[in-house]
Parts: sequence; structure tokens; C-alpha cells
Amino acid sequence: MSHPLIRDEEHYLIMEPGEKEKFLSAQETLEWLEKWLKKMEVMPEDLKDQNSYKSAAKRLLDTSCDLQIKQGFSIEWFAIRLEKPSY
Repeated sequence: MSHPLIRDEEHYLIMEPGEKEKFLSAQETLEWLEKWLKKMEVMPEDLKDQNSYKSAAKRLLDTSCDLQIKQGFSIEWFAIRLEKPSY
């Protein structure tokens, strides 16, 4: 069984083309994903069943690490640990 800290996702590394890498909290990352989803003309097929941008962003955060906004332009996010875990 894996250690529970593996699932401890409090911070994310955010990457956007042409921008510097950013470190965001989980809440800030959800808001960042919501912003990008609202800009999209067509919601990705696997998110169409979500009833809000917020729930779609949460699903993305739980199941993926990238989103193609348009051809040749994708954003990425990765869970990171900023502090060494104490066992």
C-alpha cells in the first residue's frame, strides 16, 4: 500500500507556454483551471458531463496534468511537495 503523503497535493507547479513557471496552492490551481476552461470555446468531451466550471476543474485536477486549449497550446500542472515530509 502506498504512503498517504503520495496523495497529499497541496501545491502545484503550473506551466503555460511563454510564461514563467508558477507555484500555486491547490485552491489557486483550481481557480486557474476554471479561468482556462471558461476561455475555451468547446468544453473537452470528458468534461461535458460536469455541471459547472468548478466541478470540471476539480475533475481535471484529480485525473489529468494537462489541457489542450487550442492546437499547439497546452497548459500543464503537476502536484509538488514544497517541504520534506516528516514521518
